[in-house]
Amino acid sequence: MGRSCFSKCRLGRLMGLIQIVLGGLVIIVSISSLFRFYSAGFFLKNDEICRQFYGIKENYEGFDIRALSARVEDVLNKMESLQDKLESSVKEITMNKDVTFRINISRLEFKKFLEDEVIQPLYSAHIALRQIRLPKVEGIRNSTIKEEPLINTFVIEEIRKYITPKENRVAKINIYGSERIYNTLGHACVLFKKELEEYMDYDIGSYCKDDWNLAQKLMINGCDPLPRRRCLTRASKLYQKPYPINESLWRLPDGRNVRWSNYQCRNFECLSSKNPKRGYSKCTGCFEMEKEKLKWVANTSLPIDFLIKDVLAIKPLEIRIGLDFGVGTGTFAARMREQNVTIISTALNLGAPFSETIALRGLIPLYVTLNQRLPFFDNTMDLIHTAGFLDGWIDLQLMDFILFDWDRILRPGGLLWIDRFFCNRKDLDDYMYMFLQFRYKKHKWAISPKSKDEVFLSALLEKPPRSL
Repeated sequence: MGRSCFSKCRLGRLMGLIQIVLGGLVIIVSISSLFRFYSAGFFLKNDEICRQFYGIKENYEGFDIRALSARVEDVLNKMESLQDKLESSVKEITMNKDVTFRINISRLEFKKFLEDEVIQPLYSAHIALRQIRLPKVEGIRNSTIKEEPLINTFVIEEIRKYITPKENRVAKINIYGSERIYNTLGHACVLFKKELEEYMDYDIGSYCKDDWNLAQKLMINGCDPLPRRRCLTRASKLYQKPYPINESLWRLPDGRNVRWSNYQCRNFECLSSKNPKRGYSKCTGCFEMEKEKLKWVANTSLPIDFLIKDVLAIKPLEIRIGLDFGVGTGTFAARMREQNVTIISTALNLGAPFSETIALRGLIPLYVTLNQRLPFFDNTMDLIHTAGFLDGWIDLQLMDFILFDWDRILRPGGLLWIDRFFCNRKDLDDYMYMFLQFRYKKHKWAISPKSKDEVFLSALLEKPPRSL
C-alpha cells in the first residue's frame, strides 16, 4: 500500500515537472516570437509591411493579375447591369399593373425580349467567365511563363483565338525551326482595347464592316501589326475593270473603283487642290495629273529640285529597285517605271484614297506606318526616296530609328534621296546631323528658303561599303 502511494506520488511529480518544462519552453518561444515580430515592425505603423502581407500584387512572375482582375470585373459589371435591367422591368410592371393586363404581348415579342435582354447578356457574361485562363503553376509547355501573353486582356473570342499560339501538327518542328507560331500584335493594342474589340467583332466567313479607317487609326496609334481577320473584304459595288497599263500611269482612275464612304469627297474631281473641303492637306495637287507629269522631269529655278535623269546618271544602270517613302499618288514610281526601275510606294489614306490610286495606276502601294520596321531584308534596296512626309514636325529620336532602318535596307553603294525636306531654320543643324551621321558620300546637297522662318533641304547621299 505504501509502495503504491509512493509510486503514484513520484509519477505525479514527474508529470508536473514535465509540464513546468514544457510551459517554460512555450514562454521562451512566445517571448522570442514577440521579439522578432517587434523587430520586424509589426507593432509599429509600417505601410510597407501592410502592403507586403495584405496588399494585392499587380504582377506575379509569368502571370498578369491585373488583366485577370479586369476580366472578372467586366463579368461582374455585366451581371450587375442585367440585374438592374430586370429589377427596373419588374418595378415597371408592378407600378403599371392595370396597363400590363390590358396589353397583349405576342410570343415572338416575348421571345425577342428574353433573348435580347436576358439570355444574351447572361451568355456573354458566362462566356467571358469561362474564357478566363488561370495560371499554371508548372508553366506552359517547356516555358516558365504561367499564362499565354495578353490572353486575359481581351474578351472578343476572335482576338483570343488569334493571339493563342498555334501548335504544329503531329508535334513536328516547322520550316522556321519552332514548335508553334505566335501571331504578332502591336503592344499598344492593349491601350485601345475597345477599338480593337470593335474591329474584331464580326461574323466569321461573312462580309467585313467597311471600317478600314478604324484599322488605320489603330495602326497609326501603335496597334500595328493588326490581327488578321476571317471575313470577306468589301469592294465598291460598281467596281470596273482597271485601265490598261499604257493608259493607267498618267490617267486618274475610275472613281467607281474606290469606296468613298469614309472620305469627305465622293469622287476624284472633288479632290482638286482648288476645293478647300477636299479632306486632306498633304500632297496638295497629287490628284491632278497635268501637274504631276511635270515633277522630277521639268527644270525649275530652285536648286533643291533634282531631276530623275541626273540622279540615275550618277549610277548608270545600277538603280533597279527602290522605295518611295512619303505621301502621294505614285507619280515618282510612275516616272521611275519609265526608266525600267521598280519602285514601291508607301501610302496611308490620310483623308484621300492614296493607296487605291497608286494600285489603280498599276503601281505597288505598301500600306505601312512610321511605327513599323520596314518588311525588307538587309542591304537589298538600290534607292530610297522620301518627299513630303519626314518634315520638321518629327521627333529626333523617332527620326533616328527610321533613318537607321533605311540604312539597314539600303545596299552598299545605294542612294538616299532626301527631297524637299523642310524645317524651322533654327532646327536645321539638328536635322543635318541626323542625315550626315552615317557618313554617306555627298553627291548633291542644296538648301533653299521656304519662308522667313523655314528652309528646304534636298540631298543625294551614297551609302559607303561596310565590309567587316
